[in-house]
Amino acid sequence: MKNSFIRCIAITFIIASFVIVPHTYGAETAYVWMNQSQKIKNKDDINTENLDKKEYVNTVAEIVDNPLNLTSGSACLMEQKTGQVLYNHYMHERLRPASVTKIMSLLLIMDAIDSGRIKLDDKVPCTEDAAQMGGSQIWLDVRETLTVDEMLKAICVVSANDCVVAMADFLEGSQEAFVNKMNIRAKELGMNDTTFKNCHGIDEEGHLTSSYDIALMSRELMLKYPQITNYTTIYMDSLRDGKSSLVNTNKLIRNYQGCTGLKTGSTSIALYNLSATATRNNLSLIGVIMKADTTKTRFSEATKLLDYGFSNYEYKEFAKKNDIVKKVNVNKGLKDVLNVIFENDSGIIFKKGEESNIEQKITLDDFVNAPIIEGQKLGEVSFLSKGEILSTINLIASESIEKINLKSVIKNVYLKWFTLFRL
Repeated sequence: MKNSFIRCIAITFIIASFVIVPHTYGAETAYVWMNQSQKIKNKDDINTENLDKKEYVNTVAEIVDNPLNLTSGSACLMEQKTGQVLYNHYMHERLRPASVTKIMSLLLIMDAIDSGRIKLDDKVPCTEDAAQMGGSQIWLDVRETLTVDEMLKAICVVSANDCVVAMADFLEGSQEAFVNKMNIRAKELGMNDTTFKNCHGIDEEGHLTSSYDIALMSRELMLKYPQITNYTTIYMDSLRDGKSSLVNTNKLIRNYQGCTGLKTGSTSIALYNLSATATRNNLSLIGVIMKADTTKTRFSEATKLLDYGFSNYEYKEFAKKNDIVKKVNVNKGLKDVLNVIFENDSGIIFKKGEESNIEQKITLDDFVNAPIIEGQKLGEVSFLSKGEILSTINLIASESIEKINLKSVIKNVYLKWFTLFRL
């Protein structure tokens, strides 16, 4: 009798557990990373104690809205020309970037070349700091020098820590000063998730960024210095008169159509990271993967991101910078007509099949009043789809036009007579 009573209670308890907590069975099994670097299975596993309503909604949305089933800690797909985010998987999660850090280092090196501070054929010495670097390297010796061009090749192709430190010392006198410049540049780009502690990416406490911020600095490097692809697309090369072989750590260079770079990174703590860039049919994409569990995963998930972008989106260019949009009449000016031009390249990204829904709206007066200054904003062009603004481009004056007064009339007559007599 006693045993029957105990069995009855046990059966009742088991049945009750299924009735009361049915959500624990048949739940969604896809894992995603939380800000606390913890994985959760479904929305019922979220600790709501410290989340407000908005944070809870955003967290649930990220769990559900991962159609590519990415398993990496963070991911971001960005269109290069517009900066539009096409896929977001915890893209503001602050994680260790490993050698993807070097994208910012490369950006500062290219800035220095662009400003004329250094040239590609300048000789760069190997400092003691550089020679002592571990990790990926080409084993620089303090007795040797390489050109800036050779340093860039080593950094881009084999992620050479010794070369990036040598360049940091060469440009700013110390790694600390160079890293300070990196953080300043990051703030200028709106990289609010980022704090750099070094220029190479070896794990260091507080050295953190996000997949979104990596996409931002990748975009800046590719847009401002497209010539960087002369290095990032190299699959195999050599240095030191062929004595040092180089093989690109980014396998997508060889295996993915249209791949233009950009940078790999991995450590035992950061795991496997990648910023992958590719261009097809005038559409340029940046796919960032962070904290993948294996190198195979980072390449496969970056491929998923890029394939998703190329399969679903198109980029349409409407006009080039300085193209004439319209001619407008000028009131009280030394000239009666003014060309109004695009301030920047004009284009938008949209989902395939939606091009027919795109409308152009020009906001510009038919008359403008002198004086006009070259580059002055006179109006704007908006591109819309179903009433939603996709992009807005400023319309500016192509030249300066003075206002008519006695002084300007005399000056204008004098210039015309001077030109006539010269003929």
